[in-house]
Amino acid sequence: MATLHVLSHSPFTDNRLASCLRLLGSEDGVLLTGDAVYALLNDDLAHLGSRLFALEEDVRARAISTQAQVVDYPGFVQLSIDFDKVNTWL
Repeated sequence: MATLHVLSHSPFTDNRLASCLRLLGSEDGVLLTGDAVYALLNDDLAHLGSRLFALEEDVRARAISTQAQVVDYPGFVQLSIDFDKVNTWL
């Protein structure tokens, strides 16, 4: 079962992103929202390729350029439908 992992906290303040990446399955996706989009400032997530998503509103608000697939809110909803499960890292 493919899981969409949703993160919203900065990768510089805690280890949620690192924990998520350790548990990530080969078909799982990662959606970065809020301050989690700061993880896009380095290349640590490049290996995810087409499984990496970022919320457009948050990327724009922080003026971050990215190779991740940028999605709007309807796209977020569609991802939630496309994946078997959604895990939000609170």
